[in-house]
Amino acid sequence: MSELSERPSVLRITEVGEEILRRTCRTATEEDFGSERLARLIDDMFATMYVADGCGLAANQVDVDLRLFVYDCVDDDGVRHAGHVLNPVVEEQEAGRALIEETEGCLSVPGARTKLARPARTVVHGVDQHGEPVVIEGAGYFARCLQHETDHLSGGLYIDRLSIRDRKRMMKQTADRREKVFAQRAAKAAKLVEAGRQDGPLPR
Repeated sequence: MSELSERPSVLRITEVGEEILRRTCRTATEEDFGSERLARLIDDMFATMYVADGCGLAANQVDVDLRLFVYDCVDDDGVRHAGHVLNPVVEEQEAGRALIEETEGCLSVPGARTKLARPARTVVHGVDQHGEPVVIEGAGYFARCLQHETDHLSGGLYIDRLSIRDRKRMMKQTADRREKVFAQRAAKAAKLVEAGRQDGPLPR
């Protein structure tokens, strides 16, 4: 995260049904790179992701039209990967690639989780907040995170990859569980505010 004097803010997470989640996000340009506004957004997105117990968060999930996501995810070998990427592009997958089926959820579909098959490995190309090229390689659950967040920036949700029956099941789950999820997020956000008063570290 960047070094700014103010502590990060927790932003509202957009929910399935909101138009911005179905929009292809704006490509970051030279006007964005290196700006304090972008650095602030990245810090705020990390704080928001931690409060919501997520491993990745895309900009349109906090109502910002920008091709950006942040991540803090442990791969299947227990190695932690944390960072951000702008203008991400998933490297084209070869035919017959290995798939892995694991449980997947989304902060914008609160409380709903289901099994979903995705490629077991992935490579994402993009740039950092200063416009410098980055290449991120992931396997297992980290690969899933990278694919999931890149999908968001093209207006996609993981539920789009499910059958109609399973999509309805996910929407029923989120309707039943969203209030509990929001209460948990609010409690964790309150701890963040209290930590800020005491100048303590950002809860993770």
